[in-house]
Amino acid sequence: MTTDTAIGYDVFVLDPSPLTGSGPLPNGEPRRFQPIAVTLVHGRQDAVLVDPPLTTEQARSVGDWVEASGKRLTHIVATHGHGDHWFTADTLAERFGAEVVASVGTIGQMHGNVSARELLWDVMWPDQIPETPVTAVTVPGNRLTLEGHELRIVEVGHADSDDCTVVHVPDLGLVVAGDALYNGVHLYLGESAGEFGPWREAIDAVAALRPGRVVAGHQNKGLDDDAGRIIAETRRYLDDAEAVLAAQETPEGFFSAMLERHPDRLGRTVLWVSARALYFAREGDDPWQTVLAAWL
Repeated sequence: MTTDTAIGYDVFVLDPSPLTGSGPLPNGEPRRFQPIAVTLVHGRQDAVLVDPPLTTEQARSVGDWVEASGKRLTHIVATHGHGDHWFTADTLAERFGAEVVASVGTIGQMHGNVSARELLWDVMWPDQIPETPVTAVTVPGNRLTLEGHELRIVEVGHADSDDCTVVHVPDLGLVVAGDALYNGVHLYLGESAGEFGPWREAIDAVAALRPGRVVAGHQNKGLDDDAGRIIAETRRYLDDAEAVLAAQETPEGFFSAMLERHPDRLGRTVLWVSARALYFAREGDDPWQTVLAAWL
């Protein structure tokens, strides 16, 4: 998408990939991950990539897409620490001679996800993830310039993980939201411990930017980028999750009730992982062990 100001954006949505784990979902479906959205904000000649994907194969597809754009990639931005939004950053940075950037908080979370590779990420995607050195650096004021247009890395706090940011492009009325907002995909609630107030505050922080368009890090590629709809639907999902969590006594009950309320959302494996983690958290288990057990 390009505007009269010669700045625009395009989105590449990677289809859900298979992942290993403990059997099918309660409804019998095989385990698959969520679709992953990668965004290219571009000017006449240069471009910035937001949230590179997870696997070597995905990085190859995204890299070919960037190359086909004809733009010179100057920066790669990671919005938060989850590996599915940055593990191939160094691979793509080397291919294009770009610099990887993130906030201080996100860089800290990136290191944590590298530490979790052997126990979590490499178990779910064995031999599919490249080397993941944390090469990201901060930029002054959390701001980049793309051919005279400002890109702001805005810290929003906890969404589906700690230390989340979004990328605000005022001249496009655009927010590249990472995992602060979801678009037609089940939210990952596994690190919330059932407390959704911080995520609601993150949504409020995005809404305060008054975007017209939002790119969610996980989205149904058949849906548009309308900010008002995406913000409202993400809020509604959290409200529903809170109500269902109070009403259901088991993760299976939570899974079924959320499917009934949101039958068209993609990413049902993540819904089941969220259900398991939420109910494990009720037992007072160590948060990291809760997340690990829920995924595997």
